[in-house]
Amino acid sequence: MKINSKQYRTVWLEGSDVKLINQILLPHKFEIFTCKNHKETADAIKTMIVRGAGAIGATAAYGVAQAVLEANNKDFLEYIKNAIITLKNTRPTAQNLFTGIDFVFNSIKNIKNIEEAKKIAVEKANEFADYDAESCRKIGEFGNNLIKNNFNVLTHCNAGWLAFVDWGSATSPLFLANRNGKKIFVYVDETRPRNQGSKLTAWELVNENVPHAIIADNAAGFYMKQGKIDLLITGADRIAANGDVANKIGTYEKAVLAKENNIPFYVAAPTTTFDLNCESGDKIPIEERNAEEVSHMFGVDEKGNFAKIRIAPKESQVKNPAFDVTSAKYVTGIITEKGVIKPTRGDIGRFVRDKRLNKQ
Repeated sequence: MKINSKQYRTVWLEGSDVKLINQILLPHKFEIFTCKNHKETADAIKTMIVRGAGAIGATAAYGVAQAVLEANNKDFLEYIKNAIITLKNTRPTAQNLFTGIDFVFNSIKNIKNIEEAKKIAVEKANEFADYDAESCRKIGEFGNNLIKNNFNVLTHCNAGWLAFVDWGSATSPLFLANRNGKKIFVYVDETRPRNQGSKLTAWELVNENVPHAIIADNAAGFYMKQGKIDLLITGADRIAANGDVANKIGTYEKAVLAKENNIPFYVAAPTTTFDLNCESGDKIPIEERNAEEVSHMFGVDEKGNFAKIRIAPKESQVKNPAFDVTSAKYVTGIITEKGVIKPTRGDIGRFVRDKRLNKQ
């Protein structure tokens, strides 16, 4: 993605520093955030300076590499294992985080020479990030085939390049269709409570010159019923072995509405998002986030100052599940770097098992 004529990734490693685009400040301010050690990297994931399945997966992989670089000969492996616990405890739902951590750790856990381990850890973290970016590019190619000229597409949350290392999953087909000259229009769900649709996806579409409009979350059904939505594409934070999909809260209701209105509902995700050890969606842990995300709003005031304001009564109880699960029966297909696959145990087993980055 180009910002001000310069090419960026969402996350990268410079020396032993993890560099991140600070997503909390977007779209009002573009700033690079630096994590000096694995604890700062873990905190950046937890506080959502970086967010999105692929992005936190790559960031966590770099966090493991940082831990290896920090470690000394004494209790080398123990130090790394403790760092991994810290990184894994940041966010529970997105599978890519665990895939990235395990990919780097499994590459160095049996190496006795600490200098060799440091070299390999950095190489493997970069390999994992590169795989994420390339997977999303391929998702764009497969997904582009589903988008016809003059299509209106609905998105939910942000599964764009900010949510991955580059390209994104759900937005990658949109970017490619637009670059190939197809006339498309994107309806962007605002995606309360953190508004990743209106803040992040819309910002990406502005940078890519893709025609779009931000809509309130509960307006999607209105446009579906009017026949103004031809296709719905979302990302995923974890996909179970049976094809059930965990994604940003509100995805389930969009999928049900899509089925009711005979609109194809596709999920776009690299195979690193699949959890073959998770039998079904009801086994996926769902993160409950801070109440202030619902009771308050964060933005820029008329003077250009960042501000947080309360919009709910102080006395009101708040519940804030960050994700929901969409049953496989509502999913038309899953767009992966291997192709578009059916949300069935058989298809997932054939395409994902033994074909992932970290062979199993």
